[in-house]
Amino acid sequence: MLDVCLLGTGGMMPLPKRWLTSCMMRYNGSNLLIDCGEGTQIAIKEKGWTVKPLDIICFTHFHGDHCSGLPGLLLTMSNAERTEPLTIIGPKGVERVVNSLRVIAPELPFAIKFIEVTEQTQTICLNGYRIEAFRVNHNVVCYGYNVCIDRAGKFEVEKAHAHGIPQKYWNPLQKGQTIVTEDGETYTPDMVLGEARKGLKVTYCTDTRPTPLIAEMAQDADLFICEGMYGEKEKIAKAKEYKHMTFYEAATLAKQAQPKKMWLTHYSPSLLRPSMYMKDVQEIFAESYEGKDGMSEELKFFDEK
Repeated sequence: MLDVCLLGTGGMMPLPKRWLTSCMMRYNGSNLLIDCGEGTQIAIKEKGWTVKPLDIICFTHFHGDHCSGLPGLLLTMSNAERTEPLTIIGPKGVERVVNSLRVIAPELPFAIKFIEVTEQTQTICLNGYRIEAFRVNHNVVCYGYNVCIDRAGKFEVEKAHAHGIPQKYWNPLQKGQTIVTEDGETYTPDMVLGEARKGLKVTYCTDTRPTPLIAEMAQDADLFICEGMYGEKEKIAKAKEYKHMTFYEAATLAKQAQPKKMWLTHYSPSLLRPSMYMKDVQEIFAESYEGKDGMSEELKFFDEK
């Protein structure tokens, strides 16, 4: 099971009832955050979640509405007596940007590890998450992210017996470990597991013009969280000028990708009532929903439903 919460849905500046962009996911005792706009730490507390098990932060890009909440969040994590290392992922220069923001949070009781994303697509595996970064089209270097939970096949006793594997090795093999015995025998997980089962996938994409790669990466996602900066159709020229998306462009990408559902996010401060435009959006892609601060869902494996 993967918990997903859209903590903030605002773009450019926070509003009294709309925090800036951020999304948190929880899986197997580990939390992952994408972007950290101003007010993120408050949004987490309002949701009733905690920052202590926050192990990974992914930045899409380094505009202020996506990273200005980081110093306060790091201090809150420090005050929560966290000591485990934190991994921060982002475009080239992520370490320099974070260290600049840390001028007001210089001493932390935990180490920070940095992973730079430099390729058109790049995969990082941490804490049970398979994170796929993919380059999008904004006016600065910007990435979208797939957060995937892979699921191995079921343990098959018959296969274990057929390979003559002693029972004491079954459990570690089932957990994905390769065993080399003192006698030189090598046992691998595929010797006891069936075909891999369908996992879970969340695609998160914001601050970009539509690109074919977005639809490709969001293909068959369980949840597609996509920027919808403007609901007003007449603002298409503005969207193109500043390299953002309208609701209808996001819905067209969803129609191509066919996720189970799409949540819109990253609204312009001038867009006070996104719900006004959802009927037209749903005519393009029926499973489109207006993202709201604190909106969350438990995504379950197909055989848990």
